[in-house]
Amino acid sequence: MRIGVRQPRAKALLARLFQAGLQAVDPYEAVRRQVRIRRDQLIIGSHHYSLAPIQRIVVVGAGKASGRMAQALEHQLGARIDTGLVVVKYGHGAPTHTIRIVEAGHPIPDTAGLEGGRMIMEMVQTLTSADLLIVLLSGGASSLIPAPVAGITLKDKQQTTKLLLRSGATIQEINAVRKHLSSIKGGQLAAATSARVASVILSDVIGNDLGTIGSGPTAPDATRFQDAWDIVERYGVSRKIPLSVRRHLESGLKQGVPETPKPRAKLFRRVENILIGDNRAAVDAVAETAQRQGLHTLVLATTLTGEARELAKFFGAMAREIAAEGRPIRRPCCVIAGGEPTVTIRGEGKGGRAQEFALAAAAEVAGLPEVWVAGFATDGTDGPTSVAGAVVDGRTVVRAQRKKLNLAKALQANDAHPFFEALHGHIVTGPTGTNVNDLYLLLAL
Repeated sequence: MRIGVRQPRAKALLARLFQAGLQAVDPYEAVRRQVRIRRDQLIIGSHHYSLAPIQRIVVVGAGKASGRMAQALEHQLGARIDTGLVVVKYGHGAPTHTIRIVEAGHPIPDTAGLEGGRMIMEMVQTLTSADLLIVLLSGGASSLIPAPVAGITLKDKQQTTKLLLRSGATIQEINAVRKHLSSIKGGQLAAATSARVASVILSDVIGNDLGTIGSGPTAPDATRFQDAWDIVERYGVSRKIPLSVRRHLESGLKQGVPETPKPRAKLFRRVENILIGDNRAAVDAVAETAQRQGLHTLVLATTLTGEARELAKFFGAMAREIAAEGRPIRRPCCVIAGGEPTVTIRGEGKGGRAQEFALAAAAEVAGLPEVWVAGFATDGTDGPTSVAGAVVDGRTVVRAQRKKLNLAKALQANDAHPFFEALHGHIVTGPTGTNVNDLYLLLAL
């Protein structure tokens, strides 16, 4: 892990804290803890499956962490797995034996993901009630297995996804729309098979809503076409989306196409959705590690939402209060939060929500001694970049001025990545193999 901090103690502390968070939500270890065979029983979480009547165990899945999850499942089940296929983001693959790994585009879906989704649907449709389907899901699945309904092309789906991502819509809102343009999301993967389904889930969604994680391919969908339409109108994209998408949503409003499976649907009687990790586990691990390092620790929340730059203002205000008054917590201290803020794209720059948060925070903590603020994406890729996030301190603004970097202009253009690249302020991990929202830290020594 490379962290763009000059002060040795702060650099070492931040590295320890982020590593602790990642280890707590390592998908390999999470699956190994939750999945095991005891005598003639397959145990997944609190659910027991008698192995004797099961003819085949087939594994499918998608998400940034699904490769590591597949590795662990093979370790636990070995030759009992008949076949499988999971789709991961480019660079997030992992070596497996029986379960095939396919790499595809994220956050914008591509043809590799389209083919992966098609193969998954073909695979599950061959299963019978005598089979067990294990589904491995983590953040990123919505983009990685696009399966647009008839009449909507991949290009249409890509354009719609880009518009929604740039609009400032939340992940819950984006997924509500995507579920109504898909033949796999919103419970439709579970509906496509007769097998019993055990869905093993690593959550990247605030509140762990099963219908939102990966757009809920094995979960009931509480949203309707009306909700999807309201979202595209609310964010001003209803007249920008492709005509095919608009017509499909309008047809759904008139009940011209079927709704996604709802919570009372009988099919979910044979489906178990099992949560094995989330952002809270990462935040708790960071807090425990901070305390062991002798820091006073405050956990703000694991449910942060809203604009990243507004969150930065709050962190800045807290940093100034700690520096001036020693409250709500005194130095040396660490303030921790988790969640998934949004970025409303106004410019044509390059960045992500963790970097935009740090960029906005730089101005807020300018001049404060021994204070660092960091935004960290737990999957190791913040937005469409190859970095996990960025860190700033009280002298970031001064260093930027010396290099003739305009912080306000970079923020206006949503151009945080080149700003931090010039200052060597990035946090770089490479793909971490997990994905449970972001971590936001304030360190005052």
